[in-house]
Amino acid sequence: MDLLNTLVDKGLRRETPTREEALAVLATSDDDLLDVVTAAGKVRRHWFGRRVKLNYLVNLKSGLCPEDCSYCSQRLGSTAGILKYTWLKPDQASEAAAAGLAGGAKRVCLVASGRGPTDRDVDRVSDTIKAIKERHEDVEVCACLGLLSDGQAERLRAAGADAYNHNLNTSEATYGDITTTHTYADRVDTVHKAHAAGLSACSGLIAGMGERDEDLVDVVFALRELDPDSVPVNFLIPFEGTPLAKEWNLTPQRCLRILAMVRFVCPDVEVRIAGGREVHLRSLQPLALHLANSIFLGDYLTSEGQAGKTDLEMIADAGFEVEGADEVTLPEHRAAAVGGGCGSGAEQAGCGSHAGGGVCGTTTVAGDAPASAEPRTDLVAVRRRGAGTDLAPNA
Repeated sequence: MDLLNTLVDKGLRRETPTREEALAVLATSDDDLLDVVTAAGKVRRHWFGRRVKLNYLVNLKSGLCPEDCSYCSQRLGSTAGILKYTWLKPDQASEAAAAGLAGGAKRVCLVASGRGPTDRDVDRVSDTIKAIKERHEDVEVCACLGLLSDGQAERLRAAGADAYNHNLNTSEATYGDITTTHTYADRVDTVHKAHAAGLSACSGLIAGMGERDEDLVDVVFALRELDPDSVPVNFLIPFEGTPLAKEWNLTPQRCLRILAMVRFVCPDVEVRIAGGREVHLRSLQPLALHLANSIFLGDYLTSEGQAGKTDLEMIADAGFEVEGADEVTLPEHRAAAVGGGCGSGAEQAGCGSHAGGGVCGTTTVAGDAPASAEPRTDLVAVRRRGAGTDLAPNA
């Protein structure tokens, strides 16, 4: 297919596809799916080989968020039966992080619900970062705390944070359809603050909220312009008790096309399969490793993932290998600028920042689940273990 040959050539040269080419990837048929995966896989392997980076989430503070992001189980007015707890103490967070690191993760993502941190919250997270790095000197730490005020990114960097996650989630044109308590520009500003402080910026999207192909392409092109080192791709988990509980719009094939499009537009960045991969990719998760070079190990913020052992077996069975702690994630030309790889991502909003974004509605797009498909509500399991509980984590 001429389109795919062109996209591979551009990806190897780090040349941006046209919008029309990106849209064409999303419009490909299921008959062409393996050709699409093969083409995007060439770009992935050129820049990242067969390595898979493992990231591990620690939810520092869960629930009771004042923001109204429609996709989020922790939002204002959510009736989802999720865990709710206030800030973990630094030693508790460090203990939670140790489980993921023992399972093979090289990055810990520290997440807290809320609009954004107070200065006291930054102090808490700074103490937590120091506690983790005292026990695990080489671990990468990414913070995800919502919208940042002036000077807060610098303080996190001084405390030892390596990266900051804050997702755009959807196109600017449709952003207000799903969140009214902050703006798209607020989120862009926080990514700029992370960059300016010397943090590795991580910013991604959520798919499956009824958006059009054009919205997906818009947000991915906007992310390319922001130039994050890491782009988490989340697939909406339709939690009961949230406004988007009925939005079951994705098929495994649709998810693979979205990941391929992201890889073609952002060929040399860490593309992460984040929240919702088990729910929507299901048995096709191994194919997605040919497109993305990063996943979360174990559970997410408020939902359970597949067993950490199963993640590791899947990576090995697919012919990939877990990226070692001493390996640099990003290609040399990017790593030189930031001192290493990025990471962070997570549940519905990448690393779980709760100042959201997305598109509500029921627009039908090519590749969506047919109207007769039964929603897989059985695959949405609320997290009841790990941080904030007395049960062992899944790692």
